[in-house]
Amino acid sequence: MPRLLPLIVIAIAVYFWVKNRRGTGSRATAPATADPVTDTRAVGLGFLPKEAVDGKLAGPRAPELTAALETARTGGWEPAAALLAATGKDWQRRSQYVAALGRVAADEDPWLLTWEKAHPDDPDAAAVRAESTVTLAGQVRGAARAKDTTQEQFDGFHRLMFQARADVARAAESAPDDDPTPAIIDIWVGIALGRPHDEMRELFARITARAPYHYEAHYHALQYWCQKWRGSVQLATDFAAHAAASAPLGSLFHAFPLICYYEHEAFGHTSRGFNTPEVSTLVDALAADVATADPDHPRLREVRLLLTWYLVQLKRYPEALQQFRVVDGYAGAFPWFYFPDPVEKYVAARELTVRKAG
Repeated sequence: MPRLLPLIVIAIAVYFWVKNRRGTGSRATAPATADPVTDTRAVGLGFLPKEAVDGKLAGPRAPELTAALETARTGGWEPAAALLAATGKDWQRRSQYVAALGRVAADEDPWLLTWEKAHPDDPDAAAVRAESTVTLAGQVRGAARAKDTTQEQFDGFHRLMFQARADVARAAESAPDDDPTPAIIDIWVGIALGRPHDEMRELFARITARAPYHYEAHYHALQYWCQKWRGSVQLATDFAAHAAASAPLGSLFHAFPLICYYEHEAFGHTSRGFNTPEVSTLVDALAADVATADPDHPRLREVRLLLTWYLVQLKRYPEALQQFRVVDGYAGAFPWFYFPDPVEKYVAARELTVRKAG
């Protein structure tokens, strides 16, 4: 275990760096492209120029979320409270909104403090506070390797993660019994503090009893089971395969075997390559999942971006071109966000696809 500790520390740093950027570098594999990268041919076909591509988001935000975030940045909490109240039991969207608001609160805290003072027992404010503390812990730790991180940063990170654990418990106490949001945030705490396997399984069982096909919950649980954090290649592969097999088509859960495959290939835990029959089969399954999904699914665009990346690796350029037409303008999704410059990699892959697709 002592030999694994530096790898876990580095992985945690990368995890929170990506999480904070998402608005969640590893050794990632980019499509082969000509140098220098241009967007000439794609722009000529009507695609957006490089400077218009957003590298932090996977797609356009809902107008009501945008309004709530903008008001929060200027000190107002009421639109955020109204937004979360209006989500009701749409747990997918609720966790997405809590995450976005928590990131803003980590940077601009007064509006959340005002909300908490006005409504001390508000479960929505408590959830945003828990999310904010987790995000702030990642910011304090930073994304540098352990040797380049100060003891003060480590101390601050652990202090805030223990505070996050308390904030999650408070959010869970105030939330309705069927709300999985605090428990989903607790997965992040478990990754950082090294929650034992049995405890993570019990936590995840509570989540799935309330929201069996919650995409974000499964995404973060998969991260826990990856070898670079608290699991292994086999544990993560089994988790991803079970998720995909047990969910109805249209849930987008066929993304998880491909996410799992990338996580271990990009971090050097496997060496199978991305252009293989196994990957092609997994991509076919995901394409069918995407085609069946509700167009309003809050995770559909980021899953399309995942599908697009793999289609380029497989050199299935006509199919990739179709996906680029749907997702164009955004590159803030897995695995694009692992690269130092997601937009550059996105534009390079798009230009290659346009060229190869004829």
